Amino acid sequence: MSQDTLLARLERVEAQLAIGQLPARYALAVDGRDLDALAELFAEDVDCGRWGKGREALKNFYASESILQAFYRSVHQICGQTLEFQDAEHATGTVYCRAEHEDGEHWVVMAICYFDQYQRHDGRWYFVRRDERHWYSTDWQQRPGNPTWQSWPGKYTEARYQPRLPAGFPSWEGFWARSSAEQRQRITRQP
Repeated sequence: MSQDTLLARLERVEAQLAIGQLPARYALAVDGRDLDALAELFAEDVDCGRWGKGREALKNFYASESILQAFYRSVHQICGQTLEFQDAEHATGTVYCRAEHEDGEHWVVMAICYFDQYQRHDGRWYFVRRDERHWYSTDWQQRPGNPTWQSWPGKYTEARYQPRLPAGFPSWEGFWARSSAEQRQRITRQP
């Protein structure tokens, strides 16, 4: 093995380890309500949509009543991560997460998959974008899907908060197209 090949492999392993820290640090920052630490995980020019661009806009977004002020306590448990490198400076990945939220009298549980974009700048890896998609949210005392998959009591009923998984996976529709409607009805009441 050449020295260049070995160096490239070592750089890829270091990149995987650095990117692997981002979701765990994100969970700690969100659950600790540490907006400065949270903002430092994102690229300096992060696009926050209607909130603007940059880390200050990101902090304002997360500090808003519709995000981190919408619930008191939270626990984000990172369950696994995949990575795909586009080149030495860009990668994408998915992160599975189970998140719990204290919202008044309710303890709401969510099953989440983040679809992430990462970028290396000045030798350090950052989030460029996190697209949160979830299967369900419900009070821990209720079964997901009963009565709906989005059962956060009293909140988040708008279309933008509705679960996009599992149907959002590119392979989902093709997989189930091979089975009959009767077969699907035997295993789920709410396809």
